[in-house]
Amino acid sequence: MAHNPGFLKLVNEAKARVQEIDIEGYKKVLAAGVAHILVDTREESEWAAGHVAGAVHLSKGIIERDIETKVPDQDMKLVLYCGGGFRSALVADNLRQMGYTQAISLDGGWRALKDSGLPLE
Repeated sequence: MAHNPGFLKLVNEAKARVQEIDIEGYKKVLAAGVAHILVDTREESEWAAGHVAGAVHLSKGIIERDIETKVPDQDMKLVLYCGGGFRSALVADNLRQMGYTQAISLDGGWRALKDSGLPLE
């Protein structure tokens, strides 16, 4: 998908401030048994079409409003994914500003996850 320059500017600025992990790094988190919550930040229609088994759905449109209720522990590791890693970087940046210390964007997002061998729903 071709993205507009203003959007890419925002994403690149956010990526400079947030932690990112790729699919291999995420598999290492899983293999090590590191406590975390996998958060799908995509839209409802994207979630309904398929998502990683066990993921929590908090779309980019509502996550800032609802995260403190759903995940009150601001030190919990949150691995955030969207379609490719752009929206999740924006979400990670917002959560970082809200005090979440381990909001991590999954680079490659759903495209990488669906080819990863992880169980999907």
